[in-house]
Amino acid sequence: MKILLTHPPEFRRQYYGERSLRGLQALAEVTMHTGEEPLDAEGLVAAARDVDVIVSDRMTEGRGEIFANLPMLRAFVRCAVDIRNVDLAAASAAGVLVTRASPGFVPAVAELALGFMVDLSRGVSRATADYHAGRKPEVVMGQQLAGSRIGIIGYGSIGRHLAILAKALGMEVLVADPHAAVTDPNIRHVRLDDLLVHADYVVCLAIANEQTENLIGAAELARMQPHAFFINLSRGNLVDEAALSAALRTHRIAGAAMDVGRAPDQMPSPALAKLRNVIATPHIGGLTPQAIEHQAAETVRQVAAILKGEAPVGAVNGEDWTRRP
Repeated sequence: MKILLTHPPEFRRQYYGERSLRGLQALAEVTMHTGEEPLDAEGLVAAARDVDVIVSDRMTEGRGEIFANLPMLRAFVRCAVDIRNVDLAAASAAGVLVTRASPGFVPAVAELALGFMVDLSRGVSRATADYHAGRKPEVVMGQQLAGSRIGIIGYGSIGRHLAILAKALGMEVLVADPHAAVTDPNIRHVRLDDLLVHADYVVCLAIANEQTENLIGAAELARMQPHAFFINLSRGNLVDEAALSAALRTHRIAGAAMDVGRAPDQMPSPALAKLRNVIATPHIGGLTPQAIEHQAAETVRQVAAILKGEAPVGAVNGEDWTRRP
């Protein structure tokens, strides 16, 4: 059995790690991608021509043509939760199993949301940038989290964890999610429009799909309070970036923070990130040792099951898997 690990060297160091690599190597012969850029479809076909399992980083696309052109391929294992750039229909038609990782980054992303809220409220990044540039920082009245309202859009695993942290800090918690049930009596389940009107901090954690494309646009931003902050820790395509830019430039809202955007690899868009009332980080919400170890180790467990002919936890199309060992 042969495995291809697609992570470029630097990406492999950050997002896979030696322990998980040794785990893969204990299972089968492992070939590693050595180029600095992610493999395109042609490069992936060439690199995986004689492998049984591809363990893929999030940037390597699973386009439809690769599955038809890799007759020995049995499984496409994604070391990430997001599989939107994998052609699941083509994989299923070819009988190739596709798996995804579970979200091991829940505490990491929720903690970053708290950090964003503190920074936006107290001007930490802004004052630091002024000091670094030799400027005298402006002294601005801050806003404390205790007693403020947080509005969480999307009550999934991260949203639930963030709600617990926010309550512990003395915040009032509002949640908007038409697909979730909220049983905590201390959390108000409201419509999105109502959340936007009443929240001091709006944190976007909704799932990215066709229905949530541009979920936050000009009309939604116009409902927010002028002192409120918008935080995006989900995906860039949930936000109309032109509308957000206009709201920030005209100070329709007080500021924004983002760890994601519409730039390559889901990075924040530079045009937004450079605004003075914006805090941006380069998609590092889940970049902690614990979170990365969780997802990388999970791929090792998945590959171990696959090599035994078993569909592992995380299999997306197990009913269509015909290329079993």
